[in-house]
Amino acid sequence: MECSVCAGGCRSAEVEDVLEDGHLKEFVEKFRRAIFECKKLTRNQYLFVVDREALPEMVLHWHNHPDLGEPHFSMGIGTDERSIAGKFAYAPVINVAVEPGNGKRNYWVILKAYLDEDNPEFPSIAAELPAALWAEREVYDLLGFNPKGHPDLRRLVLPEDWPEGVYPLRKDHDYKASPMDTPKCYYKPGPPDTMTVPIGPYHLALDEPAHFRIFVKGETVVDVDYRGFYSHRGIEKIGEGRLTYNQVLFIAERICGICGFQHSTSYAQAVENIAGVEIPERAMYIRTIMLEIERIHSHMLWAGVAAHLTGFDTGFMHAWRIREPVMWLAERLTGNRKTYGINIVGGVRRDFLDYRKEMIMEKIKELRRQVEEFIEIATGTATFVKRAEGVGILPYKVAKAYSVLGPNGRASGRNIDVRRDQPFAAYKDLDFKVPVYKEGDVLARFLIRMDEVFESIWIIEQAIDQMPGGDVFVPIGELPEYEEALGYSEAPRGEVVHYVMTDRKNKVYRWKVRAPTYNNLPAVPEMLKGYSVADAPLIIASIDPCYSCTERVQIVDVETGKAQTLNEQQFNMLSIQKGKEVA
Repeated sequence: MECSVCAGGCRSAEVEDVLEDGHLKEFVEKFRRAIFECKKLTRNQYLFVVDREALPEMVLHWHNHPDLGEPHFSMGIGTDERSIAGKFAYAPVINVAVEPGNGKRNYWVILKAYLDEDNPEFPSIAAELPAALWAEREVYDLLGFNPKGHPDLRRLVLPEDWPEGVYPLRKDHDYKASPMDTPKCYYKPGPPDTMTVPIGPYHLALDEPAHFRIFVKGETVVDVDYRGFYSHRGIEKIGEGRLTYNQVLFIAERICGICGFQHSTSYAQAVENIAGVEIPERAMYIRTIMLEIERIHSHMLWAGVAAHLTGFDTGFMHAWRIREPVMWLAERLTGNRKTYGINIVGGVRRDFLDYRKEMIMEKIKELRRQVEEFIEIATGTATFVKRAEGVGILPYKVAKAYSVLGPNGRASGRNIDVRRDQPFAAYKDLDFKVPVYKEGDVLARFLIRMDEVFESIWIIEQAIDQMPGGDVFVPIGELPEYEEALGYSEAPRGEVVHYVMTDRKNKVYRWKVRAPTYNNLPAVPEMLKGYSVADAPLIIASIDPCYSCTERVQIVDVETGKAQTLNEQQFNMLSIQKGKEVA
């Protein structure tokens, strides 16, 4: 790896010659002996190859830095680089928000530590930094890396009956393999003198499976255990080495049924960063409009669910009635209500015709009026407000420790939003506010989403008014081999990050996805403690959880447990056969 930042080796280069930013200089000076190489991946992304033993101190240096705005542990990336470097690699990623709102000063830091092939271990930081709990459990599960000192190394992604020593994200594991073992399940024991109240894995409030075991004394929640990943689809494994970079993009959009465009945009930007291309301005504006349309319909869907869980079904019906024209608008612009399919690496595949600008403005104007009426009705309904106010409080310090993102973090006082802090698409050209509340309760999470709907409307109006002419796509061509970069966006639930390392022949060597719910969900037990069992469904739903995009085709015989993997032709034939049977 070329040390393109230091231009002379980090151990010997003068600090003044290393980096322009003062905080990066400080970091290099403090950890000079533990930094082996460094590289500027893009304009705002720095990669440091470091000593694995220094990882905890380095991560805490950034996460807890007193002079920075809202830095946080964003994700941990595990990679099997044995065919490239002869080793495994583990890389914590830090979003260094130096100054909220100043996109020129904020950046990302990737701390890559190489691990021995025969002993892939690294010191855990999870006991000191809860935001790393799941990231370290995941690489332990999927790659066999051992985070020494981790407080809870139960299975996270894989089922308990997955055999020991089989690691699906290692390159020598076939993506079609599905080893079975003796069925078993382990549960965390509850505190003494408590009763266990299970919620899920199937329940009425949410369509996706998630299992919360709530330990109560009387009606009060004293502890919680969560078990998820029932819907894990192995998307990252499918995308690595088998598909071209543009084919992966369409899988990326199917990660989430609500904010899929956020994922496809994040993935596309990661590859565009590696290619070193800037997409046409018009494409940036089209992406921005679709991202905000997606945010509006997601927030209105959530508002309806929140109203329903408080017994305010009139609010549920109003919210979903308001949302429907937004879905109609998405369909008119892209051809689909969801899973738009217009993103492509290098821009977008469909332009906005001029007459549709008037259609957008007309719908948006009506939307603003209807949302204002909805908020007035909701906040004037005593039962809704009393169920939401002062319930499920997430203090700022806890939100910071868990790296809680999006409206959930901002409702607890975290002033962070990558649209503003590290602008992408056309956000750098647009004016908008990032609402922040301090109460940290369910009501604050409701109000902040409604505020964001108005900001999204304002962003769309500006984007339509300022949209430049020109092309909507630029060809990419051949990608450089084994280069890496991040792509990101601000989804309705918070920051989405995609990491991509390229392979040969325009393929992807490593693709890592971190959805916002992955960071928000571990903090839910802290939000539930001290409240009643009756509040639990509302508190859980208040983070707007998306289990499918947290968990990133196979047929299983439920009687025998036998698994059968189908190729594309077999799957298509089975679909036709079943369709005829239903007809």
